[in-house]
Amino acid sequence: MSGSTIRTPTAEFMRRFMRQRVALVALAVIMLIVLAALFAPLVAPFEPAAPDYDSILEGPSAVHWLGTDAYGRDVLSRIIWGGRVSLTVGFLSVALGAVFGVMIGLVSGFFGGWLDALLMRLMDVLLAFPGIILAIGVVALLGPGIDNVIYAIAVFSVPVFARLVRGSTLELKQTLYLQAARSIGVKAPMLMFRHILPGAMPGVIVYASLRLGTSILTAASLSFIGLGARPPSAEWGAMLADGRSYLGVADHLTLFPGLAIFALVLAFNLLGDGLRDALDQKLR
Repeated sequence: MSGSTIRTPTAEFMRRFMRQRVALVALAVIMLIVLAALFAPLVAPFEPAAPDYDSILEGPSAVHWLGTDAYGRDVLSRIIWGGRVSLTVGFLSVALGAVFGVMIGLVSGFFGGWLDALLMRLMDVLLAFPGIILAIGVVALLGPGIDNVIYAIAVFSVPVFARLVRGSTLELKQTLYLQAARSIGVKAPMLMFRHILPGAMPGVIVYASLRLGTSILTAASLSFIGLGARPPSAEWGAMLADGRSYLGVADHLTLFPGLAIFALVLAFNLLGDGLRDALDQKLR
């Protein structure tokens, strides 16, 4: 048609996503926190673990914008450095959970039969446990520490990714283009990774963005109860745990780390909603 413009899928997605103003603000908040964490040595005004016994439990001031803790350490610097830990746990745990979940979902949905039944029953067992309880159990078995927190959160991320991709696989298996590809002898690996996986990716991307917030919150919860980051590591959940002893005396020790967790988790949730609206053409 004369004067018509043919948009690529990427261009069409960007056009719809740019209309999601709340999601754009959330993305800006996430990018700000990510950049602050990446450039923490340049951005943080003080060393996160350096004590200053002349400035113990000071409130916000011109020198220490968010105050100091029981050892005189700058709270703002520790929050900036703690963002590295929280973001690392969030991204790595979701990436691990997505990789294994996508593989299980693809294999289960594509081959079906007894393999599908076996894998889905295993996923049902994992889903039967509340996420935080399952994470606590995994960390209790492996031992406390950030590395084990990543594995624990990845474990309870796998079942939902698996079920999400399995559902998409079962739907896409019935499409004409896939049946045509199978009829001309295209092998199973090519069918799964070339024809089915791209169609399942929008749902995976949306869920992964939402899961990042949940993973960061879970990591903070595990650190809060002593199963995550170990002192003197700067981590938001551990900072909350340290600050609870000084409620009523130095409320800033719990207020600012709590706000950091709240802002980042909310931003990821809002971004996930925006991605869903932009990727899901059924909502248009």
